[in-house]
Amino acid sequence: MPIPIVNSIASWFLKKRFHQIDLFLKYPIEVQEELLFNLLYKAKNTEIGREYDFSSIKSYREFADRIPVTTYEENEARIERARRGETNIFWPTHIKWFAKSSGTTNAKSKFIPVTFDSLEGCHYAASKDLLCMYLNNNPNANLFLGKSLRLGGSKQLYQENGTVFGDLSAILIDNMPFWAEFSSTPSSEVSLMADWETKMQAIVNETIKENVTSLAGVPSWMLVLLNNVMETTGKGNLFEVWPNLEVYFHGGVNFDPYIDQYNKLLPKSEFRYYEIYNASEGFFAIQDRNDNKELMLMLDYGIFYEFIPMNSYGTPEEKVIPLSEVEEGQNYAVVITTNSGLWRYKIGDTVRFTSTNPYRIKVTGRTKHHINVFGEELIIENAESALRKVSQITNAEIVDYTVAPIYMDGKKKGAHEWMIEFKLPPQDMQTFSQLLDSALQEVNSDYEAKRYNNTTLNAPKIHSARERLFYDWLKLKDKLGGQHKVPRLSNSRDYLEELLALNKTSQQDVEVY
Repeated sequence: MPIPIVNSIASWFLKKRFHQIDLFLKYPIEVQEELLFNLLYKAKNTEIGREYDFSSIKSYREFADRIPVTTYEENEARIERARRGETNIFWPTHIKWFAKSSGTTNAKSKFIPVTFDSLEGCHYAASKDLLCMYLNNNPNANLFLGKSLRLGGSKQLYQENGTVFGDLSAILIDNMPFWAEFSSTPSSEVSLMADWETKMQAIVNETIKENVTSLAGVPSWMLVLLNNVMETTGKGNLFEVWPNLEVYFHGGVNFDPYIDQYNKLLPKSEFRYYEIYNASEGFFAIQDRNDNKELMLMLDYGIFYEFIPMNSYGTPEEKVIPLSEVEEGQNYAVVITTNSGLWRYKIGDTVRFTSTNPYRIKVTGRTKHHINVFGEELIIENAESALRKVSQITNAEIVDYTVAPIYMDGKKKGAHEWMIEFKLPPQDMQTFSQLLDSALQEVNSDYEAKRYNNTTLNAPKIHSARERLFYDWLKLKDKLGGQHKVPRLSNSRDYLEELLALNKTSQQDVEVY
């Protein structure tokens, strides 16, 4: 089918969808409240619906007062029963799929329910919206001339008790409509290969023969793939492999630490980067404008949003607020109620609102991945903003990093200890360290106060990691690929101590573990 006709068809769908988007842009609170009561009505006869008498809830306040905010651990028993095939526990329809969470390096896996409602009305709906928004902003786009290179997780789908579990990406690939399969590469057979390293080369071998026009995947793992493409083909940049490549749809981790490396691989000013915010629990927000990294919160995907201000999170004064009460510039933990049967569920992410008309956000980190041992309130957004600035000044390139506290011991003051793997190290590590310390003070006043005259914190201590340290660490934990990621910040030294020990081990020694 000629591209102008394909784009015209897409434009028709776009106009139809934009009417619905316009509705929640004009009436966001009303749309969200209507969605909440639809969820309550649909689940009123489930086990949890009867327990909390969903049918009698007539206002948001009743909903908030009656149903507790929960974590995965508090939902685990019910989820495990659903995985064994029980029905009508927290959602009225049979739940066949469970996404094995890959957003954490904890040994214990989480199994997030994925209903037909969320698969169609959230995950796939968001994929179509993303394409529509991109085409609306770029009417001369030629996406449909070629294929989208999608990079998903490395786990296969496993049958168990009549239900299925695996990476969310595997579930989406296994259930995708035929038109998506036709327009994507690699094949489902390769995409669902279990061994990550075998799969990686198989993807390279298959996709370098295709006319790839877009990329989609987590930046850290996509970078590994693209570097393998360059090594296999011997080309100077990716446009020599895929001349019609025009956009990269990315999410899962902050893109800032990787942008310079991507720009070297994709040296065209007109190449587009589009960010998304999704997880096993749902698809939440989409970049809706060219060259603007703010994400529009999508309010009609079957997800009702609440937020916990981070200045009270985890304290006796912790409070939960609806969307109508959020403020620009504040950092919040996200709480969701969804069409997969998650009720007032903490997903563990933090966001900051950049706008409330319409509601746009930036993802700032994880509730568990921050450092506040000394009152410094260091979050991932601070760390990556500082790293980006200092890397540009020193011409350094960073592969990965993690940070942990050095605890106070008697008269010994605290500090932050960094493990950083460089693709291109700075010429002078001491200068890099001093600049990083200064940059952190610029973006975080609490850190600045603790560093003033070394009052509480001494200067940071930085280790330069050996090549592939973080890759080897994830491999040892069977966490290669997908949305698996290194925890950037932690109040505990557990991750850092493991990496310090592994840093003394050669890559060859790791292979025989």
